[in-house]
Amino acid sequence: MATVNEHFLSLGQRYLFSEIAARVAAYSAAHPKADLIRMGIGDVTQPLAPAVIAAMHQAVEDCARAETFHGYGPEHGYGFLRKAIVENDYAGLGIEEDEIFVSDGAKSDTGNIGDLLAEDNLIGITDPVYPVYADTNLMHGRRIHYIRCDESNGFTGDIPQERLDVVYLCYPNNPTGAVISREKLTKWVEYARANDTLLFYDSAYEAFIRDPEIPHSVYEIPGAKECAIEFRSFSKTAGFTGVRCGYTVVPKGVSARSRDGQRVGLNALWERRQSCKFNGASYISQRGAEAVYSPEGKAQTRACIDGYLGTAAIIREVFQQAGLHPVGGDNAPYIWARTPDGMDSWAFFDFLLDKAGVVITPGCGFGSAGEGWFRATAFADRSRTIEAMQRIKDVL
Repeated sequence: MATVNEHFLSLGQRYLFSEIAARVAAYSAAHPKADLIRMGIGDVTQPLAPAVIAAMHQAVEDCARAETFHGYGPEHGYGFLRKAIVENDYAGLGIEEDEIFVSDGAKSDTGNIGDLLAEDNLIGITDPVYPVYADTNLMHGRRIHYIRCDESNGFTGDIPQERLDVVYLCYPNNPTGAVISREKLTKWVEYARANDTLLFYDSAYEAFIRDPEIPHSVYEIPGAKECAIEFRSFSKTAGFTGVRCGYTVVPKGVSARSRDGQRVGLNALWERRQSCKFNGASYISQRGAEAVYSPEGKAQTRACIDGYLGTAAIIREVFQQAGLHPVGGDNAPYIWARTPDGMDSWAFFDFLLDKAGVVITPGCGFGSAGEGWFRATAFADRSRTIEAMQRIKDVL
């Protein structure tokens, strides 16, 4: 008889957003006429940029002719996209094309990167946190050290006193919407270099940064190319949540130790892993991603993000007026706020669902430090968001 990986049994029965979807579905079944406004799952609502659509249409036409048809793509991703990424996202930072690995999104890569790690690594994860980081390491049976992020440290975590093998960081942060200063990120890189710690840096929301003092990439910090792997996504930058395309940067200078103490470069290992277990994002989606970097694509995607940030400002103002102490929303699409009157997170989720017909994400779903908080997203239609805010004001 086959035996299961028992580490899965230590996980919750449902992934956080699957649990939210199940609760909302049950409520909708019981209240079929309910008009729900969904501000929980961070899915975009605006259509793809016209420049992206035009490029994808042309890619479809390419696939309709034998002379321009594309089958399996290269393991790293197509050269045209990797070149555009290096020239636009990493200009002046010394990142090379063969350090870029195109994928179907940051969620996949932040979970799959653990394939390169031994099971006895001690993993540092901020709390609250995007659930994928914790769950995928628990699936391997790794020990996790939680780094509490709260108002006292600007939701960026205190530098640990002990040595950790790996630390996951995400800024702008999901779920809190907090950003990290250049000074604080420098301290994290210095910690990593001093302790031979590997940093996994998720910058999927960097396109929302509007403060010129906030770093967009960990590689803006000296020494990061020797200790950090960075993950990016077109999902929120360009609305690719359904199209699926992202990438991971693995500098050739990043390494880890083998059992016998040898240094092993992770760039080659990640290439080996990807060529074995992944066939690449589609040619069509990669041509669409390339168009994001065209002059028209840049202008169109920035305008869309500015629209989401404008919606976030509306949410922040209402939450501020309601005394909910909001965080984020100025350089991120997420607003993190306290539940009223000490209500626990799931109770407030149920309260807003039942009394206001508004779906948010309970903070405790992101970790124990998230209890008493909740997350709202700025991706809903502007008019629907305004309606949601009015409903919330009416019931608080």
